[in-house]
Amino acid sequence: MRPHSALLLAAGGSTRLGQPKQLLTVNGVPLVRHTAELLLTTGAERLIVVTGGAAAEISQALVGLDIILAQNNEWETGMASSLQCGYRALGTDPGLLLITGTDQPRLKCEHLSTLLKLGDNHADVVTAYGEEGRGIPVLLSPITQPRLADLRGDTGLRQLWKNGATKPAFLHAPELGFDIDTPEELDAAIRAGWIDPA
Repeated sequence: MRPHSALLLAAGGSTRLGQPKQLLTVNGVPLVRHTAELLLTTGAERLIVVTGGAAAEISQALVGLDIILAQNNEWETGMASSLQCGYRALGTDPGLLLITGTDQPRLKCEHLSTLLKLGDNHADVVTAYGEEGRGIPVLLSPITQPRLADLRGDTGLRQLWKNGATKPAFLHAPELGFDIDTPEELDAAIRAGWIDPA
């Protein structure tokens, strides 16, 4: 596995869902901890977990893991501020950077490992859910990472490649197009067995 760091975005307020999605459980394990454990199995040299809304409860769910917590006090402004907060917490020379969120219950370690195999110091790799859907998990090269500072609001990572000369590689994983943002999506995840019933 290539040397890399990891960034777990866990700052969202889950307003549409009505409860912190980070604390939904998979086989009794909070989703944020489950995802952090997946990232740690990749051999990440550092794992930064960015918190915002429900920070105390999320921090408690992560007790005992070899992580660095970074509190984003501007989490309500959108994903860009969390990406920037996490990147600052990494300090200098983070090498390859694996980024994911907490609301993809079908994420497996194999997907993260394949991202790392496909990427290198000059190429980014993005998860493709279908024809148009693309996003996290992603692997960012050291060349791309400084451009995280240019992101604004809740536009996400797509802007990194919108006008740039570089284009990412894509790793297709249609199952990761399912995330949990609404009560209806939570109900669907419970019915499918991906999330524990309340």
